Amino acid sequence: MQKDNSAPSTPTSARARHRRRSNEFPADESKTNGHLLLVNDHNKYRSMWIRACSSLWMLGFFLLVIYLGHLYVLAMVVIIQIFMARELFNLLRKAHEDKHLPGFRLLNWHFYFTAMLFVYGRILSHRLVNTVTSDKIFYRLVSRLIKYQMVICYFSYIAGFMWFILTLKKKMYKYQFGQFAWTHMILIVVFTQSAFTVANIFEGIFWFLLPASLIAVNDVAAYFFGFFFGKTPLIKISPKKTWEGFIGASVATTISAFVLANIYGSFQWLTCPRKDLSTGWLHCDPGPLFKPEYYPLLPWLPSTEIAILPVQWHALWLGLFASIIAPFGGFFASGFKRAFKIKDFGDSIPGHGGLTDRMDCQMVMAVFAYIYHQSFVVPQDYTVETIMSEERMFGRN
Repeated sequence: MQKDNSAPSTPTSARARHRRRSNEFPADESKTNGHLLLVNDHNKYRSMWIRACSSLWMLGFFLLVIYLGHLYVLAMVVIIQIFMARELFNLLRKAHEDKHLPGFRLLNWHFYFTAMLFVYGRILSHRLVNTVTSDKIFYRLVSRLIKYQMVICYFSYIAGFMWFILTLKKKMYKYQFGQFAWTHMILIVVFTQSAFTVANIFEGIFWFLLPASLIAVNDVAAYFFGFFFGKTPLIKISPKKTWEGFIGASVATTISAFVLANIYGSFQWLTCPRKDLSTGWLHCDPGPLFKPEYYPLLPWLPSTEIAILPVQWHALWLGLFASIIAPFGGFFASGFKRAFKIKDFGDSIPGHGGLTDRMDCQMVMAVFAYIYHQSFVVPQDYTVETIMSEERMFGRN
């Protein structure tokens, strides 16, 4: 009789195997797309209920943060970034190699917080100065920190670079250099979009809230149109996406953009830019973009008029981008996950996966919203007074 030499299964190893199985694609999933559509999914109502409950919880939290103001929205963005970085860092880590490299994970976070100091320092420096101008001592301290911020960040990065070189171990070079490259790619992806997101927030929460809302509307609409009507697969790398969901979501998102711009544009709390880092209530001249213009609803009845904010016409372009171009960020993420044979980047949000799974399209949208705002919304008329004030500001810093 042959002796069984297999080791007994422990609860820890069983849980680890279950985690791996639950986060990986079935072996035959790539063979056909038809059986993966939501209309053919027998558990679709249970998954829809879980997804809906999670969405409502996220919506309530999001609205609370928006009500609290610019600084709290910034804090929310920073927390989301940290969780995204954590999910992406874990994607290529190997427990066996990490055991032989104590402290190597801390190096990833050293580079992360160095990049955070550099990016946010550059974006928020002038607003920080505007916040502390009343206190001369604190103002001088902050001015010095801002002046030498780039030097501090550079030597912090160099310290991490030297740390990495000193921790190199024989037979681990390939893994360590792979982690080094992966860390820097994460920093580029996360902080590129976050820089534009933060800039949108301080231009007025409107320019952060509307693009983010349109991505959420497009995601929900695509899910429900695909849930009830989806028959035709859209793209192979994302088998559950359908043409019916894509087209239905495009129409719903474009209409929602026009309507939501009118609703958001009526609140000064959302339209006023924030020039400092305080949390007080804002009052400002909304500007011509947020002042209604009246159009006759029926040409032969001039008395029947409809009020439209000029920003609603801009919102249509944002809606078209959110429904046609931004979903390709999600398709890219789907292909990326398939390359690593995982279902989701994480499991922090029931029914949705990880935070990175929710931010794939948002990253593409945030960059476009900032570029569109700076190119087609912000007036580019430079006066002598504007140039002189900028020179005084830079000279004072």
